[in-house]
Amino acid sequence: MTVEQNAEEIAIDPAPAAASAQLPVAADLERWGYSLPAAGAQAKRVALEALAQVIQPTQLPSVQYVSRGNTLVIGGDERAVAAAARLATTLPVTLLLTSRPSAQAAALASADLGSGTFPIWGGKVTSLRGHLGDFTATLADLAAVREGAALPAGAVAVFDLVLDFSDPPLFGHHQPPQGYWRIGDEASLESALEEAAGAVGEFDKPRFFDYRANLCAHSRSGIAGCERCIEVCSTEAIAADGDHVKVDPHLCMGCGACASVCPSGAMGFRFPGVADRGAQLRALLGAYRGAGGRDACLLFHNGTDGRELLRGLAAGGGGLPARVVPLESWHVASIGIDLMLGAVALGASQVAILSAGSEAPEYGAALREQVALAQAIVSGLGYEGKHFALVEAGSPAVLGAALEALSPARGPDAPGIFALSDDKRTSVEFAVEHLARHAPSPVTRIALPAGAPYGEVIVDQGKCTLCLACAGACPESALMDGGDVPRLRFLERNCVQCGLCERTCPEDAISLAPGLLLGPAAREARVLNEAQPFHCVSCGKAFGTRQMVDAMLGRLAGHAMFSDPAAKRRLQMCGDCRIVDMMSSKSEVSVLKL
Repeated sequence: MTVEQNAEEIAIDPAPAAASAQLPVAADLERWGYSLPAAGAQAKRVALEALAQVIQPTQLPSVQYVSRGNTLVIGGDERAVAAAARLATTLPVTLLLTSRPSAQAAALASADLGSGTFPIWGGKVTSLRGHLGDFTATLADLAAVREGAALPAGAVAVFDLVLDFSDPPLFGHHQPPQGYWRIGDEASLESALEEAAGAVGEFDKPRFFDYRANLCAHSRSGIAGCERCIEVCSTEAIAADGDHVKVDPHLCMGCGACASVCPSGAMGFRFPGVADRGAQLRALLGAYRGAGGRDACLLFHNGTDGRELLRGLAAGGGGLPARVVPLESWHVASIGIDLMLGAVALGASQVAILSAGSEAPEYGAALREQVALAQAIVSGLGYEGKHFALVEAGSPAVLGAALEALSPARGPDAPGIFALSDDKRTSVEFAVEHLARHAPSPVTRIALPAGAPYGEVIVDQGKCTLCLACAGACPESALMDGGDVPRLRFLERNCVQCGLCERTCPEDAISLAPGLLLGPAAREARVLNEAQPFHCVSCGKAFGTRQMVDAMLGRLAGHAMFSDPAAKRRLQMCGDCRIVDMMSSKSEVSVLKL
C-alpha cells in the first residue's frame, strides 16, 4: 500500500532537466520527449519546454486518513502467523485464523515469538469494508485461540490496516482500498510488511473528482437511468443514492474513468481539470507549430508502467517518433472525448492513449468506447485518417511498432483559439463547432454508435397522449412541456440519451436515436408532439388533450360505474366542475347523505 501523495508533490507533466554529457539518464529521456537527440525532435523539445512554463493547477481539496496502526492479519497457515509475529514488533496486531492451523502454524501461534503476545482468534470474516484507518470486519464463529486473547464485544471489529492471506481475497476488485494488502507470493508479503510498518499517522491525498448532482441522470422516481460511473469504477467508490450517486472520497484512487464515461458532465475529474489541461495543450501545440513541427501526435500515458515503457523504448531503441509528444496523466482512464476532440481542434493530428497493462479491464472497455465515439464524430465531418488510438502495449517493442504504424491524420486547416471548459459538454461543443467550421464534408447530423451520449428522442404520435411524464422524468431539461398548450418540446443539445424518458413513458411511445445534430438547430427547441386541447363541457376551460380524453372514454366505456350518461359526461369536465357536479347530483352516492 502506498499512500497517495498530495497534489503539490505530483508532477503532472514532464519538466526540463539538466542534460547529461554521459549516456542518457531518465531525466534526459523525459526532457527529450523520449526521443534521442538524433531523431530530429527539436520541435517536440521546444513544445515540452513551453509546457513546463504553464502555471500548474491550483491545489485540490484533500482527503485525510488517520491510522493508529491497529492491524488485522487474516489467514490460516504459518505464513499468516509469522507475518503477524513480525508486525507485532512495531504495531498492535490481531491474528484471525480462518481455518484449523497446520501443526507448524499451531506451534508458531503458541510459541513465544519474542514479539510479546498478541490476540489470536479463530473464525471467519463474513464481510470487510472500509479503508486505511477505518476497516470494519464482520466476524462469525469467533473463538479465542491463544489463552487470554480478548474477543470483541460483538460480531464487528474495527481496524486501521488489514493483511489478507485469504483465497479468494476479501477485496476482489482490481484496486483494493488503501491500508489493505492481499498477500499472494513472497514478494507481495515483503512489500506489505514494509509498507504497513510505515502506515501509521495522518495522510492526505487529493480529492480527485467533482460531482454536480443537478446534472446527474442516474434515476428518477425509482426508475433507473444512467449507471455508467458505478459500472466503471474499479474501487467500488461509487454507489447509488436515490436519484443520484454518492462517492466515497477515501476509496477513490483518481482513475477519472467516471468522468470520461459520464454523459452529462455531472462527474468531473480534477487532477488536473479539463480547463487546466486545455491550457497545457494550447501552449504545447502552439510552441510545437512555432518551432516548425507538423502532425503532432499526443501520447497520454501514466506515471508508472506507462512511463517505464517510454523509458525502455528510448533507452533500448530508437525512442518515440519525432512527432509523438508524451503527456503524463495521473491515470489514462480520465481521457475522454472532451480532451480528445479538443486536442484535434487545437491543432493535434492525433491523440494516442497508452494502456501499459496496469489498468483495470473496465478502463480498457471505457477507453475503446471513447475512442470510437470521438473517431465517429471526426470521420463524420470528412476528416481522413485515424485520429484516435488506444495503444495496448506490454513491451517497448510493441509500443514502438504501434506508434510507427500510425500515419498522420487530417485535421482542421487552422487550429482553434478557444479555451476548453471544465463543463464536459461545453468543451465538446466548442471543439465540434470548430471542427465543423473547417470540415472537408460539412453535414448537419452525424450518426453515432449505440450508447453515445448525444442523440434525439423519437415520439410515436399515434401512441403519445401528451401525459408529459417524460418531461417530468428528464434530468437535463431536454424534454419540456408547452406551458398552457398541450405540447411536448425537445432541445437536442441537452439530451444525454440516458433513457429515463423511454422507461418512464406509460404508452411505450418513446425511442432513442444516437446522433449529433450540428448548427443552430441543436440549440432550438422543436415540437415532438402536440394536440388539440379538450375543453371542459361545463365551464369551457382547457384541461387536457382531446386524444387523452377520447382514450379515457374508450377504456371506461364498458365500466359499470360509467354506464350512466351523467357519469360519462363528468369525465369530460375539469377537476373543479367534476366536484361541483358530483356534490349537486341527487342520485350520487355520498357518505354525506346518511
